[in-house]
Amino acid sequence: MTRPATDAESAPSAAPAPVHHQILIVGGGTAGITVAARLRRAGLRDIALLEPAETHWYQPLWTLVGGGQAPLRAALRPEAEVIPPGVRWLRERATAVDPVARTVSTATGRVFSYGRLVLAPGLSLDWDGVPGLASAVGHDGVSSNYRADLAPYTWELIRRMRSGTAVFTMPSGPVKCGGAPQKIAYLAADHWRKRGVLGNIRTILALPEPTLFKVPVFARALEQTARRYGIEVRLQTELTRLDGPERAAVLTDHATGRAETVHYDLLHAVPPQRAPRWLADGPLADPGSPHGYVKTDPHTLQNPDFPEVFALGDVAHLPTSKTGAAVRKQAPVLVTNLLAGLRGRPATARYDGYTSCPLVTARHKMLLAEFDYDLRPAPSFPFLDTTRERTDMWFLKRYGLPQLYFQGMLKGRA
Repeated sequence: MTRPATDAESAPSAAPAPVHHQILIVGGGTAGITVAARLRRAGLRDIALLEPAETHWYQPLWTLVGGGQAPLRAALRPEAEVIPPGVRWLRERATAVDPVARTVSTATGRVFSYGRLVLAPGLSLDWDGVPGLASAVGHDGVSSNYRADLAPYTWELIRRMRSGTAVFTMPSGPVKCGGAPQKIAYLAADHWRKRGVLGNIRTILALPEPTLFKVPVFARALEQTARRYGIEVRLQTELTRLDGPERAAVLTDHATGRAETVHYDLLHAVPPQRAPRWLADGPLADPGSPHGYVKTDPHTLQNPDFPEVFALGDVAHLPTSKTGAAVRKQAPVLVTNLLAGLRGRPATARYDGYTSCPLVTARHKMLLAEFDYDLRPAPSFPFLDTTRERTDMWFLKRYGLPQLYFQGMLKGRA
């Protein structure tokens, strides 16, 4: 296998001169690798990618890991194996960007300049955003599928539970894979139903939104799912405080202002999320985003103030859900517009806000929600009714989509 070029130079003591690259991509996750692969297939040669991690995760599988339906090892690959051949891998962490000087600084003190910049560093999980959560997660009944190392613990808690109270929460603000906070509740309830203990378990699902899902047809389907399992759905409600030693969660209803303390045996908590601090505090953050996401034209994926800067994926401030499926549609638009700019042409490719949320509702059952900026359904399989639970859609999520991801998206083919 061809290995990517690496850069192991140490930082000099004096301020270094910037190292220039025609294309600099920040982030080696779904968005960064997909764009890098497409740019290489388009013939570009001087591409560098900033990414400190040595493990690449296919995060959509973490929910199935937490639900006992997939092994964690199926979700990972060494980062070196997914970097496209010919892309220079800079194993460093970005710490600042200067869009006027066209430079990016790193944690080692190095500086890189660019002709075009693609921002795809993902988002940050703010475990301290809920008092008590950071110290409680990972033990004593508190878990979260939003961390790879904790997804197996979620399944351990679910399979061991025979009675008591289980609480599943979602924070306010944009989160990656917005359906994941409730999917694990359905998987847990289905497991307890099959074990004959569901009637002994009080299940609470707290969501900050006014409905279970933004698209009405899927909201209705999920309401039926919750009723089937006897789940107490608390809308416009979120976790606002946690006492780990006492196993006490404070759920606040934002519609009434009422706060209730619930004593739990199992708590699956999703932390608040925001842009990486170095971007949120920098000149590319959108003033209209309270979470610091990058200002991005919703259709061209360029920064309106600095057209040589592009953003996609979780870090971009776009009015759509943050999913890998969204990246699959964003990446070709971004690459087309970036290449057009290099040739002195206007950005004409348009992203329509497409995103997708595979809503797992039971073992081997799933709804597939696909929609655009206007919340209009945008089905990839118009001949199938994906608004009802289907077994074939579950197999697509478990086996088909990972193959599409590793063999298609990350190679610039899909």
